[in-house]
Amino acid sequence: MPAFTFEKISPPIRRGPIPLIARKQRGVIVLILDRFVEARVKRSRRDKEGLTARRQEKPAD
Repeated sequence: MPAFTFEKISPPIRRGPIPLIARKQRGVIVLILDRFVEARVKRSRRDKEGLTARRQEKPAD
């Protein structure tokens, strides 16, 4: 015969809506990285449109 018995504990009943979670302010480093990414995306779009002249690679002999 077991010495201990375990009771099933039911989860607490939620009463009312869940409170909104405040968003944390993004760090300065993340903001700087976002600026770099935006600049790179703009540059890659411009390159695809052919607005930037690049040096042509020499054909392999």
